[in-house]
Amino acid sequence: MITFIIFIVVLGVLVLVHELGHLIVAKWCGMKVEEFGFGFPPRLWGKKMGGTTYSINSIPFGGFVKITGEDGENKNEPNSFAAKSATRRAATLVAGVLMNILLAFALLVVVNFFGVRTQLDENQVDKQAKDLRVQIIQIVDNSPAVSAGLNNLDEITGFRWGGQETKVASVSAVQNFISAHKGQKIVMLVRRGDQLMEKEIVPRVNPPAGEGSLGISLALTGEVSYPFFKAIAEAGKQTWWLFANIVIGFATIIKNIFTQGSPGADLSGPIGIAQYTGQAARVGWSYLLQFVALISVNLAVLNLIPFPALDGGRLLFVGLEKLRRKPMPHKVEAIINTIGFALLILLMIYVTTKDVIKFW
Repeated sequence: MITFIIFIVVLGVLVLVHELGHLIVAKWCGMKVEEFGFGFPPRLWGKKMGGTTYSINSIPFGGFVKITGEDGENKNEPNSFAAKSATRRAATLVAGVLMNILLAFALLVVVNFFGVRTQLDENQVDKQAKDLRVQIIQIVDNSPAVSAGLNNLDEITGFRWGGQETKVASVSAVQNFISAHKGQKIVMLVRRGDQLMEKEIVPRVNPPAGEGSLGISLALTGEVSYPFFKAIAEAGKQTWWLFANIVIGFATIIKNIFTQGSPGADLSGPIGIAQYTGQAARVGWSYLLQFVALISVNLAVLNLIPFPALDGGRLLFVGLEKLRRKPMPHKVEAIINTIGFALLILLMIYVTTKDVIKFW
């Protein structure tokens, strides 16, 4: 229940920030905004202010901004979306994406200022780093780590074997212990948030190539904080790094779909994101804020993809209009967007089904 509540709050913040971008720029461009809603109807509460109805709706998974003429109608009304210049329409469409990037940047400023947990080089540990930990950063499916119930971000503090307990403080120490006990049942000492746990696990003698005996990737991490202006600079670099790598990730998935017939990546929907949100929250607030920043940039990049029904798809229609020097026929645009929306729903059903199988 706590995970669900945290997920709803996170989703609400991400959606509200995105839609707030559309709202602000639409009004600034002189467009009539009919409704700004959190969640989807039926409506639970609404209040009209400044010509716009602000509403809270019963289905909390999302939100919307309803702008007059956004679907190509009402072109004769001067305050409609359809009547505005291509530049103003494009600015309104891209505003949500920019707001998600700004949210990620702001969250990363906070965690860098108050203390961000980051991966360290074991051979050259940052002297400012505090609270050093050996943490799991990746787990391979169908591996001993999965069978033992290990999670990403779990901290490995030591091992117990043969009646003796061994503490570890580096990635190499963990790797050496595991290598020395292949095929033997060992007890891994794990810290997850404030909870200390013992996990029985048997390192594989002959693991698949690239997976390792336990099927985990490890990192030495430490908490580093920066002065305010340095925190801003670090947040800027991290936001750009996230954006660039997520763009590359989406491009790779799209390429794989066309060349291999499958994404070639483990996609997650709302259930998977809720699970990871809960994991991050249990480990600590800085992890949660970093995860929200990651999801916010993901949402920004996803919406930029030139696919019907997404902001990027609508931007594509605006660009085609400029090239053709006349708008796309309203019926054609509506049909394409409807098909695109249907495909997105099918994709959501697909990833949700995979999440249900994976997590339950």
